Amino acid sequence: MKTRILLVEDDERLADLTAVYLRKNDFEVATEIRGDIAETRILKEDPDLVILDIMLPGKDGFEVCRAVRDKYKGVILMLTARDEDLDQILGLELGADDYIAKPVQPRLLLARIKALLRRAPGTSGVDSDEVPGETQELEFGSFRISQATRSAMLGNESVDLTTAEFDLLWLLACHAGSVLSRDDLLQQLRGIGFDGLDRSIDARISRLRRKLGDDPENPTRIKTVRGKGYLFSKHDW
Repeated sequence: MKTRILLVEDDERLADLTAVYLRKNDFEVATEIRGDIAETRILKEDPDLVILDIMLPGKDGFEVCRAVRDKYKGVILMLTARDEDLDQILGLELGADDYIAKPVQPRLLLARIKALLRRAPGTSGVDSDEVPGETQELEFGSFRISQATRSAMLGNESVDLTTAEFDLLWLLACHAGSVLSRDDLLQQLRGIGFDGLDRSIDARISRLRRKLGDDPENPTRIKTVRGKGYLFSKHDW
């Protein structure tokens, strides 16, 4: 069965060209130009991945992402204007799994889609050679995280995570007690180094802290080590 993509883009010419390219690469692609209709379609059709532009009639991409994120478990890849850091950060804060700047380069888009889908639920996630001893489940006090089921539990409560949030949390947990720099995290999760500007890791850390009950002003579970990176605590659970 082909991977199903819903492309939400109001530039019909760009949408058509992108859809043709993705279909040639063996994806099943549907398109939508309106954000309000896209919201309904995402929840009804449940595609494997949504490519979501920001500037849309009806509802903008931020509104759509906010509305569907808690119910839709697939991957959301947002299209942002080049150099609009606030757009990228807001999209990630709302639960987008990744972003790509417009104008879209087809080969880069294809590579990003494939990378996201490899880590989506039901796939292998972070490569096993990045995980010490190919561990499938980790436990820290009241917190448990499973690579096999791509799930996390805090006490008796399930932690609702996007694909990208799970990948980041799993990677941090696998290196509990060690500091991972933004460059380390980006290299392993996206295959790119830290350019000094990318805020995607910071945005996801912020969301993870909220979901894990970590004090954003004085975090103890995912700590910021100034000038070095982030550290997942072994003991504060």
